[in-house]
Amino acid sequence: MAERRKYKKRYCKYCEAKVDFMDYKDVGALRFSLSERYKIMPRRLTGNCKRHQDMIATVIKRARAAALVPYTVTRNTVVTAPFENLR
Repeated sequence: MAERRKYKKRYCKYCEAKVDFMDYKDVGALRFSLSERYKIMPRRLTGNCKRHQDMIATVIKRARAAALVPYTVTRNTVVTAPFENLR
């Protein structure tokens, strides 16, 4: 049988910092939850709890609607440093 992979236990950094509110205009804080193609990263990679992952998803969707973050990037236009223009 195949062996199960053992992953390091990740903790929610927002729970440790006791964050209750996230602002969609703070794009610098959102970049840790976005991939290089501006997709929302899953909980198993970021280590967020369900409450904060749902909060992050809502905030990113609001930032996309306000045109602060692009929805997605095509394969041909992926850049080496995608978050340089989001400062």
